[in-house]
Amino acid sequence: MNMHTPSPLPGQAIVHYGDGDYTLMRPGKFVICAVSGKQIPLEALKYWDPRTQEAYAGPEEATQAWKRRNP
Repeated sequence: MNMHTPSPLPGQAIVHYGDGDYTLMRPGKFVICAVSGKQIPLEALKYWDPRTQEAYAGPEEATQAWKRRNP
């Protein structure tokens, strides 16, 4: 984290997203969707982008993020 990264919420995990898996850097119960801002329980986390290190609540949010980066 740097001075521009908001402090994690109580219970928020810090995650490093890889290709096909992720690593918990700080344990928690959820991550935040980069598009919607929704809390995503770790057991429901299925969509992320390892290049941008962003998590997405579902396929719609992942598609929105992809379209935003690829106009």
